[in-house]
Amino acid sequence: MKYAVGSLVQARGREWVVLPQSDDEFLQLRPLGGADQEIAGVYLPLEGADVRPATFAYPDPAQVGDFRSGRLLRDAVRLGFRSSAGPFRSFGRIHVEPRPYQLVPLLMALKLNPVRLLIADDVGIGKTIEAGLIAREMLDRGDIQRLAVLCPPQLAEQWQSELAEKFHIQAELVLPSTVRRLERHTAVGQSLFDLHPFVIVSTEYIKSSRRRDEFVRTCPEMVIVDEAHTCAWSPNNRSGRHLRHQLVQSLSANPARHLLLVTATPHSGNEGAFRSLLGLLRPDFLNLPEDLSGRANEKYRRKVAAHLVQRRRADLRHFMEDTAFPRREEAEETYTLSPEYQKLFRTILDYARERALDESGSRQRQRVRWWSALALLRSIASSPAAAVATLRSRSITAESGSAAEADALGEQSVLDMDDAENSEFIDVVPGAQEGEEQPESQSARLRRFARSAEALYGPEKDLKLQKAIVLVKKLLKDGYNPILFCRFIPTAEYVAEQLRQALPGKVEIVAVTGMLPPAEREWRIQQMGRKPQRVLVATDCLSEGINLQATFDAVVHYDLSWNPTRHEQREGRVDRFGQPSPTVRALTYYGTDNHIDGIVLDVLLRKHKAIRTSLGISVPLPANSGQVVQALMNGLLLRGSRVSPNQLLLPFMNDKTAADLQLDWEDVSCREKRSRTLFAQHTISTQEVVREWDAAQAAIGSHVDVARFMREAVRANGGTAVQKRDDWHFTLPNNQALVDVCGGQARFTARFVLPVPDNVLYLSRTDPLVAGLAAYTMDMALDPLQESPARRSGVMRTRAVSKRTVLLLLRFRFHIITRRGQVEIPLLAEEADMVAFHGRLPEPDWLGPEETEALLAAEPAQNIPREQAVAQVERALQEMEQVQPMLNRMAEERGEVLLAAHTRVRQEARQTGVHHAVQAQLPPDVLGVYVLLPVIG
Repeated sequence: MKYAVGSLVQARGREWVVLPQSDDEFLQLRPLGGADQEIAGVYLPLEGADVRPATFAYPDPAQVGDFRSGRLLRDAVRLGFRSSAGPFRSFGRIHVEPRPYQLVPLLMALKLNPVRLLIADDVGIGKTIEAGLIAREMLDRGDIQRLAVLCPPQLAEQWQSELAEKFHIQAELVLPSTVRRLERHTAVGQSLFDLHPFVIVSTEYIKSSRRRDEFVRTCPEMVIVDEAHTCAWSPNNRSGRHLRHQLVQSLSANPARHLLLVTATPHSGNEGAFRSLLGLLRPDFLNLPEDLSGRANEKYRRKVAAHLVQRRRADLRHFMEDTAFPRREEAEETYTLSPEYQKLFRTILDYARERALDESGSRQRQRVRWWSALALLRSIASSPAAAVATLRSRSITAESGSAAEADALGEQSVLDMDDAENSEFIDVVPGAQEGEEQPESQSARLRRFARSAEALYGPEKDLKLQKAIVLVKKLLKDGYNPILFCRFIPTAEYVAEQLRQALPGKVEIVAVTGMLPPAEREWRIQQMGRKPQRVLVATDCLSEGINLQATFDAVVHYDLSWNPTRHEQREGRVDRFGQPSPTVRALTYYGTDNHIDGIVLDVLLRKHKAIRTSLGISVPLPANSGQVVQALMNGLLLRGSRVSPNQLLLPFMNDKTAADLQLDWEDVSCREKRSRTLFAQHTISTQEVVREWDAAQAAIGSHVDVARFMREAVRANGGTAVQKRDDWHFTLPNNQALVDVCGGQARFTARFVLPVPDNVLYLSRTDPLVAGLAAYTMDMALDPLQESPARRSGVMRTRAVSKRTVLLLLRFRFHIITRRGQVEIPLLAEEADMVAFHGRLPEPDWLGPEETEALLAAEPAQNIPREQAVAQVERALQEMEQVQPMLNRMAEERGEVLLAAHTRVRQEARQTGVHHAVQAQLPPDVLGVYVLLPVIG
């Protein structure tokens, strides 16, 4: 190619940088100092005569400024780079500053070919960020061109926003509601997966054999599978899980495909399911010993450890000391039923027991009666509103054609399954009317029950609601913004309305349920974040999928979940990475006299909590949670309410008793503890992570550099930047061009480190506001016709030097070439740095990096006449011819360092025929020339 990647050309009246996508006929160019949005193409057969090599002009001495204006330009240039020259190619393109522990999966991934990794970190650690970092890095290294995320449908929009906001990956949603629109633009014989390089696909939509085969055929080179435990195989898999496993197994069968499995619960209480997940990474992992501990199994552990990272929060102290996770305060609160409510509850319990004991009719009719009775019990325990809706609704199971179908529908609508298939039933009332065969006398009874339930509305007779209002007021008084999780839509709407009446005024109270589309749910929560005090009443449609930690910091379980995992998921929405509050609260709220809460609490939730407290992690029930709950409720309905919870657990799953269940749970917990110990990746040294972290920050700038640039740039342009505690308050000057590049905001409050509270911007180096201000600052400095606060030259007298010292702001450009067999992948890398020298030419003394960096903090000590300043810059420019050979040598040496950094993190990869080379583009650009003079006298 005539023009090398990274070289400068002049075309269309300005200078450009040649980008990697160029070839012999077509140049893809970015304006010198410009942003990616300004990239343009030049077709050489048409415009070749107007394209010629260019060199970067030296600064104009007539536009001399002070030294501090040079530091501003240095920061603007460095923060403007997107093709950074650090050890990680992606860090110039991400809108998040990852914590060092989040680099561990990235370091692991880059040592694998193909990348096959199971990220099984605990809830709230940041698995999405870890997976997104790997995908972004693979894209920016040229290892992949396409990406697919497989996830449950309720998580699809969350993944879309996370990839777009944090990693600048614009992905299309592939859902039943979007497929027709996406396929409208495909050609004959073309798949939408051929057309769209980045997709987020509903696992539920794509798992059927008809759609699966097309997806497997056209699937991108890298696939991220979220909630991967729902794709594990086990002997008692239902059809949905079996289809998901077949889908992912088909994808993993391609030995070249990169595969990331993401889950907080890899075991799911089932060792066989865990082994099936490992088998998706490497088929030979299916035959591993069940217990990997002990010296004899060290070789197996090493193999698995290369593909599995599984950490508790406590493990993260190994990688950094200031990991900011909130402290969780847990408490239990109880309520009792009012006499009127207790009377209705006992009446309905007797009715439910009567229906469950009725053995007449077919097996399918018996199961319809059983599920309808259980639905009614669960609804009356939730709220009078849920009871009314259930009593007046037809049972979902009434539409079934067999006993098995009735059980499947009943599980989905009444129980709290952790399977992705039941998302559409997650909060709807299941109905208690048994269908057309239900006699009129029974319908009349249900109508009487409904009228009695309606009479219980309000805090006077609904003591559960009355106590909840007191708890919410206490949380608000203590400075918390709580979420109340309810099981059913009518309960959430009822509780929200009652809270509005009890808490009039400034408190914002909103109900969010499955009745709202996902986009509307997220919009409502964003709007709530603008209010100083807020209470969210939600169903489990929000127990996963939307990040709530920035807006809420307390959870009240208004209705107990019948699945311990979902209970933990609720609390994990606020107790996670990015929570700005140092403390979060979790209240488990239950009734002491309703016969149901105590059973679930004693057998499931308290045991789950005890295990989590002991291990620091959540361990799922070592059985199908639905089977356990059915056994418990069978005991309640068939044996009465005067027996203990353990006695209520009738034999199930090979005659296991409640004691057997607890022993199994403890056994699974011990295995999980051993697994977390083995695969917490303590063998990856802290020094290795810190080294790569420091190198990345040195190349692109850290949050400290972003903060300094923002306050200095705003002040230099005539605005104000004032710090109040942890927040910076910025006010821009009356300069419309400056306001426009800052997103149209003349006033804003910001922080530069996550987490951030509501109404405060998080400004990273790739935030549009920072990027816009950096580009504006650099463009103004490079334009000879503009007056700019950032200057390409400056002179200052200071006590920081004892002899005349010249500092040069350099921009290095490198062409990185990766060859895999016959395929060559070109990459562009850029780096800005200050170098300094003093002494006599042609062999001056060059200062080391630390000495040079220290000079950036130099302060003026004496005034210097403008004429003398101009003369000093002119003298420095005259010296450039003698200095240039050393600058070229610096560029070549930095190219060697870059090559080492680029390959270092992949040095253990099992790949052959892969070679890297780096070519420094000479000469490096001299962006700025600054002279420091000693004080006279």
